[in-house]
Amino acid sequence: MMRYISLVIILFVTITSCKKKNSPKPPGQVQLIFPDRNSECTTGQSLNAETSQVEFRWGEGANVQTYELRVTNINTGTVQTITTASTSARLPIAKGEPFSWFVRSKNNEVPETVSSEIWNFYNAGSITTFAPFPADILSPRMSENVFKDVNNEITLSWSASDLDDDILEYEVYVSVETPPGNLIGTLPEDETTLKVSVAPNTVYYWSVITIDEEGNATNSGIYSFKVL
Repeated sequence: MMRYISLVIILFVTITSCKKKNSPKPPGQVQLIFPDRNSECTTGQSLNAETSQVEFRWGEGANVQTYELRVTNINTGTVQTITTASTSARLPIAKGEPFSWFVRSKNNEVPETVSSEIWNFYNAGSITTFAPFPADILSPRMSENVFKDVNNEITLSWSASDLDDDILEYEVYVSVETPPGNLIGTLPEDETTLKVSVAPNTVYYWSVITIDEEGNATNSGIYSFKVL
């Protein structure tokens, strides 16, 4: 009898231990749907001469309880946020302005959150010419550690787009100080990579200015990397 009771106790402890190991799963990344990336949003509901209401949509994420939508006016830096359990949300935003947006997935059972990609778009208005979207930095990414090649160089790369399709050139700035004030190259619109000389054990800051044929210019923002 005692042997039977002991076996039952061991089985109970084993089952309890297994249950404790089933920790909550972190939320999954969502796929953005609308407004489309690098597009002009023309379907918003006009509220007045300056503002329209736009519906943002994204796919469902695994293990997600709530979504935080963050929309930023690229020109002014103004950020709007809204939290919802749905996979869509509406926000009033300025007409004729460029915006970036992303969605952060959350689960109250875990501290971890995960963000979607960041997409840019223009909210339709009376504007007839568009500034380029800020360049998307591809490599090195923010705070990335990189190795120089045998020539003591690394390759900077980025991508860019413009609704008018009239990008003229890129100005690339690199420096060991921030903001980077050293213009190291001006490239035509079809060149989006540049090799630069670097020193080991050094942190560099860099940014790309995109300029179109109308003279409009946008800044990618400042990124940093460390050469190992």
